[in-house]
Amino acid sequence: MIYMDYNATTPVHPEVLEAFLPFYRHHFGNPSSIHWAGRPAKGAVEAAREQVAALVHCDPAEVVFTSCGSEADNLALKGVAAAQRHRGKQIITTSVEHPAVLNTCLYLEREGYEITRLEVDRDGMLDLDRLEAAITGQTILISAMYANNETGTIFPVREIGAIAARHRVYFHCDAVQAAGRLPIDCREQQIGLLALSGHKLQAPKGVGALIVRKGVKLHPLLHGGSQERNRRAGTENVAGIVGFGKACEIARGSMVSEAERLQGLRDRLQDGILANVANVQVHGHPAWRLPNTLNLSFLGVEADSLLLNLDLQGIAVSSGSACSSGTLKSSPVLAAMGVAPAVAKGSLRFSLGRENSEAEVDHVLQVLPGIVERLRGV
Repeated sequence: MIYMDYNATTPVHPEVLEAFLPFYRHHFGNPSSIHWAGRPAKGAVEAAREQVAALVHCDPAEVVFTSCGSEADNLALKGVAAAQRHRGKQIITTSVEHPAVLNTCLYLEREGYEITRLEVDRDGMLDLDRLEAAITGQTILISAMYANNETGTIFPVREIGAIAARHRVYFHCDAVQAAGRLPIDCREQQIGLLALSGHKLQAPKGVGALIVRKGVKLHPLLHGGSQERNRRAGTENVAGIVGFGKACEIARGSMVSEAERLQGLRDRLQDGILANVANVQVHGHPAWRLPNTLNLSFLGVEADSLLLNLDLQGIAVSSGSACSSGTLKSSPVLAAMGVAPAVAKGSLRFSLGRENSEAEVDHVLQVLPGIVERLRGV
């Protein structure tokens, strides 16, 4: 069985599993309790907070643990909108954001906020001049992802942060796909709010984080206890948080070498497909792209048919974002990039990870051309 859908989710790292299992078996205490059962849980949560902070270069006090990346995005957008509405009601975002951002912006638009959605070019890249020109006296937030989950295109985050700082506007960045794969420095890149998700970097599902830099004001989504410095009420998912912290520690130590290895595998896969299959179009920026991500269209073939046939061979890939699987519409990301519907409907996303090898890539290259040829014949 070959798994090449790491942008959808990742298997839990063995060291991560060993790190969080004791907090199901033995250390069951509530971290808000001050007695003997609660203290180990509290200490573990704070240690994980430091591990997450070290990965993205922020202060541990700026880490707010959430249930997932989508909650982190919602907290950033709705929280800032509520806290800053006295300053203005304009939020600037892009047309290729994750649904957690796009649909939250739709909600805020219905609540009376002005949402400016910036277009991208055919490589999925953002125009910085258009971004700066869109800022007005009513702008309270810029929300732009670090790297696209479907194409892997990497936005110029440092430049976006500089523009936001120059205009004294908060900058929220969805870094769910980038964290652990690319170096992130919240301080140098002037990121005010950064969304993270555990299950994208070999931690368990059900845990994420929002980095809220000092000085950024936002209202909480959840009301109740005083957890997370009054920014996110509810008893913490201690085991998940411990696993998340360990995964960040592992990623921090192996990120550079792993990125180089994955880019080699991705390029081997891309070159092999282009050499052996006709009429294939690659999507995403040729240089500024996640090292593990390859999105391409096989003209004259339906993506669902390709997925099914690859699955029958034990090969797991995706036709786009896992959050939009099962829908009949073609990818809105590819549509925003100007890809014709007839081309987009044949798009597959290969996203590689820790367990993938050259042998697996070569096996896919043996199987895929025959499947495409047979489907085109049909």
